[in-house]
Amino acid sequence: MNADKPPSVSLEKSAEPEHPAPAPATGAPSPAPAAAHGPGAVRASDADRDRIADILREALAEGRLEPDEHAERLDALYRSKTLGELQPLIGDLPAGQRSQPPGPAAPGPGPGQGRDMSFGGHKHGGIRVAGAKNVVAVFSSANRAGTWRVGSKVSAVAVFGYVELDLTEALFEQQHVTINATSVFGGVEIRVPENVTLRSNGSGVMGGFEVREREATDLRAPVITVQGAAIMGSVEVKAIEGKRLRDLGNG
Repeated sequence: MNADKPPSVSLEKSAEPEHPAPAPATGAPSPAPAAAHGPGAVRASDADRDRIADILREALAEGRLEPDEHAERLDALYRSKTLGELQPLIGDLPAGQRSQPPGPAAPGPGPGQGRDMSFGGHKHGGIRVAGAKNVVAVFSSANRAGTWRVGSKVSAVAVFGYVELDLTEALFEQQHVTINATSVFGGVEIRVPENVTLRSNGSGVMGGFEVREREATDLRAPVITVQGAAIMGSVEVKAIEGKRLRDLGNG
């Protein structure tokens, strides 16, 4: 009678790790995804958007873009967050072939640096007031009024909407101000004090671009140039009688 065989022993190594990793604690946050890197992931500045807006406006004037295409790209432009979102908007235009994606804009002068100009009886140093460089209305309305800072460049864009800019009580940080006004199936209305110099460099495309130019008697007064286009819409600039800036050039 044969003896029972001893139990076989497997020599294969277990697939389980010798020291299993500890389970995450209950409620512990999951690891954050890796942040995107590269120039295209940098947040876009107002200067970056202004550069693209100028290129789109030139393309419209040259007939490279139809009005509805221009309106769609403007809408996408002012909704964009990063530099990578800007370049496709001009990728099929000559300017987009000549240039690389825009880099981050250089930081402007800090508080108390640069030229401090004061108009309207207000000293700008240290004053914090609400303001915006880009005023955009897409199927809506937007306005800036009261005491707000006006820099050297302001963009007003109305796409199936209405934008109102009231500069009669604004704080002018620079003597020369350029307002880029674009209206596509909408309206842009701009009101200025009566004692400023007002100039126009805009055009209407089946729309109205109305600016009554005027020259201020005081050479220190702000010089406001309104440029842009009214496409199936209107841009109107009015000098309001009785609204005057005081202490011109009192820096």
